[in-house]
Amino acid sequence: MPQISPVKPFIEVLSGRRQPVPPIWMMRQAGRYLPEYRELRAKAGGFLDLCFTPEYAAEVTLQPIRRFNFDAAIIFSDILVVPYALGREVWFEAGEGPRLDPLDTAEKVATLAPTADFGKLEPVYEALRRVRAELDSHIALIGFCGAPWTVATYMVAGRGTPDQAPARMMAYRHPEAFARIIDTLVANSIQYLLGQFKAGVDAVQIFDTWAGVLPPGEFERWSIEPARRIVEGVRRVVPDAKIIGFPRGAGALLPAYVGATGVDAVSIDWTAEPCFIREKVQNRVAIQGNLDPLALIAGGAALDRAVDDVLANYAGGRLIFNLGHGIQQETPIAHVEQMLRRVRGYKG
Repeated sequence: MPQISPVKPFIEVLSGRRQPVPPIWMMRQAGRYLPEYRELRAKAGGFLDLCFTPEYAAEVTLQPIRRFNFDAAIIFSDILVVPYALGREVWFEAGEGPRLDPLDTAEKVATLAPTADFGKLEPVYEALRRVRAELDSHIALIGFCGAPWTVATYMVAGRGTPDQAPARMMAYRHPEAFARIIDTLVANSIQYLLGQFKAGVDAVQIFDTWAGVLPPGEFERWSIEPARRIVEGVRRVVPDAKIIGFPRGAGALLPAYVGATGVDAVSIDWTAEPCFIREKVQNRVAIQGNLDPLALIAGGAALDRAVDDVLANYAGGRLIFNLGHGIQQETPIAHVEQMLRRVRGYKG
C-alpha cells in the first residue's frame, strides 16, 4: 500500500485548498510572554547564544506547540543571522534591540563580503532537523529570512530607527552602493532558504517589516523586485516551495507585490482594508493575519469581536489565522487560549 502523507492544514491553504476551520499560528509565538521561554533565555545567556545553540533553539520553537498545539511551528532565529554569516558584527543590547557595525558610506559597502559563511548557520539547520523530528505529522514547520530591504535598513544604520531614514537616504544618494547590499542579500538569502528546505521546513516566510516606509517607486525597486528574485531563485531548486511574503504596511501596493513575486500567501497587518484585500488580494493568494496584537492583550469581549471580525472578513476564502505582527511580551496566556477557542470553534 502506498503511504499517505498526513494532511497539514497550514500547507493545504498554501496549496490552494480553503480549510473549514482556518489553521492558526502566531508570529513570535516562541518568546517572552511564555514563562518557559524566559527560563531558558536566562539559562542561555545572550540572544544569539539562544539562536545558535540547536538544543535551545529547538526547545524554544516547540514550547508554544506543546502549550497551544498550533498548526505550524516557526523556527526560533533572527533575520540578522544572514549579515552575521556575511562577516558583519551583530550583537543585541538588552532592552534596546540589535546592533551592527554600520555600512553607512559607499566606501564601507565596498567591504561587504559577497558570500556568506554558511557554516555559521549550521546551528539553525540543526535546530530545524531537531524540531522536524519532534513535530506531530499534521503540524507544519516554517523557516524564514528577512527581506533584503528590511535587513539592509539595519545594516546601513547599525540599528533600528523610527523610519529607517539612513537606508532610505543611501538608496537615494548612492543607489549603486545600496544595490550592492541588496544583491548580496538576495543571493545569500536564496541559499539560506534552500538550506532550510533541505533541513525539513514545509514553507518559508520573507519578513519585510519596513516595507511600508517606501514610496511606490522605491517599494517596487527595493521590496518587490528582491522578493521576486528570492522566490524565483528558491523555486529554481525547489519548484513547489511554499513561500509567504510579509511586506508590512504595503497597503494599496499589495496587489502589485503579489502579482510580481509569485508568493503563495501574504501576511497582512491589522490596518488592512478588508474589502480591498478580499477583492484585490485574496482572490489570487491565501491571506495570513491579521488580528491586532493589542486586541490580544485586551482580551474579553474586545478580543472576541476582533477575532470574529477577522473570520467574517476572510474565512470565506483561504485564510491562515495569525496576528497582524508579532505577539507582545505582556500578552496574557489566557488570552491566547481564548483566541484559539474562538478560532477553532468557527463554523464557516
